Amino acid sequence: MAMRVATTPIPLRHRSAPARPPVAPTMTSLGIPAVTIAGTTVHLTDSIGAREAVEEAVRTRSSAPLAVASVNLDHIHHLDALRQDPLGAGPRWLNLIDGAPIAAQTRRMTGTAWPRLAGSDLITGILDDAAAGGACVAVVGGSPDVSRALARRFAADWPSLRFAGHWTPAREDISSRESSLAVAAQIRAARADIAIVCLGKPRQEKWIDDYGEATGAGALLAFGAVVDFLAGRVSRAPRWVSDAGLEWMWRLMLEPRRLARRYLIEGPPAYVAVRRSSLPHRA
Repeated sequence: MAMRVATTPIPLRHRSAPARPPVAPTMTSLGIPAVTIAGTTVHLTDSIGAREAVEEAVRTRSSAPLAVASVNLDHIHHLDALRQDPLGAGPRWLNLIDGAPIAAQTRRMTGTAWPRLAGSDLITGILDDAAAGGACVAVVGGSPDVSRALARRFAADWPSLRFAGHWTPAREDISSRESSLAVAAQIRAARADIAIVCLGKPRQEKWIDDYGEATGAGALLAFGAVVDFLAGRVSRAPRWVSDAGLEWMWRLMLEPRRLARRYLIEGPPAYVAVRRSSLPHRA
């Protein structure tokens, strides 16, 4: 009897999937390469490159200020809101890798590991550079309760830095064009070189888009909870937690009511959108 040869195909899970060729980053107008992840431009740089971009923006004071954002799953979730056209021409955006899923996706797409650059990691270096240059820094957002602690931190750690002040507009004032222009005018009058805007996504990015140029600042940093980190109100996760990509869990434990929806409901669909990203940057 002739032997029968099995013709059933090997299940897909046992096959070796062909390696996807890396995506070639596109050079942007900032002179920094970028890829597109889930519809948003993500610039590929390190902490030195990010700090140099801020320094240059403060030094040259071009017609359009530099705005810096951290791209994470929360950013991807709010992407439709962030795409809305600004009231004016708007600033030039530098979108940094923040969060383990974004870092992992850039590595998969480009074949190169790029560092995570959370605002809370970058801010002390940026303030060191600003202090060395005698720059003036304003802070927008956060609670009035941290204003004194914030001023003390600036005076103690960066005594040569000029602190323009701490503005804490209510949510309805952030939504008001008249109130926002008044805050921007006060920051301009204080001659701030850098504005740290901590209003939460997507409000801080929209506020910078709409009113950043009116502040007169050369650089505006959309850095979320950085105001609380600087004031000592919230502590950073231990390094091993960040390295393991579990900082979101640490923050969720610290602020479950505020962050549960972001991480447990809004985060998973944003993660799926990130994983589906594979096309090269085209903007």
